[in-house]
Amino acid sequence: MTILDAVIQGVVQGLTEFLPVSSSGHLAITQHILGVNGEGNLFFNVMLHIGTLVAVIVFYHKLMWSLIKEFFRMLKDIFTGKFRWSEMNYERNLIVMLIIGLLPLFLMFIPIPGTNMKVKDLADMLSASSVLIVTAVSLCLTSLLLLIGIICNKRASQVSFKHMRGSSAGEAGRESYTVVDALCVGVMQVAAALLPGLSRSGSTLAVGEMRGINKQKALDYTFVLGTPSIIAAAALEGLEAVKNPEMMHVEALPTVIGVVVSAVVGYLAIWIFKWFLKSDKMMLFVIYTAVVGISLVVISVMEMTTGANLFTGAPLGNQLFPVS
Repeated sequence: MTILDAVIQGVVQGLTEFLPVSSSGHLAITQHILGVNGEGNLFFNVMLHIGTLVAVIVFYHKLMWSLIKEFFRMLKDIFTGKFRWSEMNYERNLIVMLIIGLLPLFLMFIPIPGTNMKVKDLADMLSASSVLIVTAVSLCLTSLLLLIGIICNKRASQVSFKHMRGSSAGEAGRESYTVVDALCVGVMQVAAALLPGLSRSGSTLAVGEMRGINKQKALDYTFVLGTPSIIAAAALEGLEAVKNPEMMHVEALPTVIGVVVSAVVGYLAIWIFKWFLKSDKMMLFVIYTAVVGISLVVISVMEMTTGANLFTGAPLGNQLFPVS
């Protein structure tokens, strides 16, 4: 891997991890165009996720620090019998709902009947596949979910305006989550982990808006929820890479550069996303993911027909849907 390849993938990871366009999908597309094997670069992909983890921690450091302090206060109240579910403040509600939202991730370890694979193994297979049809369809699904989220938020804004004159679109919706809200977002996060091309930030934001959550609060929730998810994914994939030395054949300098680039670009992407959401310009992402998804469907069908990578000319391997 060259330094230029590392920079390109770092930019792609940093932008797409937080913008609602799917980092896994765009990394798969980028590696496909560059002719880089996704499975062989597992460790490099993990390190790119570490870079974006740094970005979200730096951006939300005040909120995360307040959550950490409130967590220990809540533990004290639990052990002293002072904890009251109905009296939780915003930070305490967010902590509890973050924990509940993470529970569906255990679905990734459920065995798939008739195989010796788990759901997580299927996710790895789809991400490493040289056939991008699943990524293409998932990008189209991302576009649809974002559109539904926009529609739900506009309806909530209209209702809010009718009942409270002067309220803006950004103020519409609830600020606190319920157990059902958290579980719905958590299940969508699992779907995004399974399907490359389904944006985690976009799909979970859309679910929050469908449930009537304030869009800025929904975005903060999905970013903070992604922090332990990224840590867990990096730990699991890192362990997998250690067990399989062939997956760790990466050079130190390109890896370090890729991490730094993904961290810096990721920080900027969070700021950009929040601005787009506040300015009601999310339709741009709806159009973008739809255009890329539909284009990729066409390219994937052509590649499966010819059996070769359209960009590099290399034969397709690990086909999910072999063409006779």
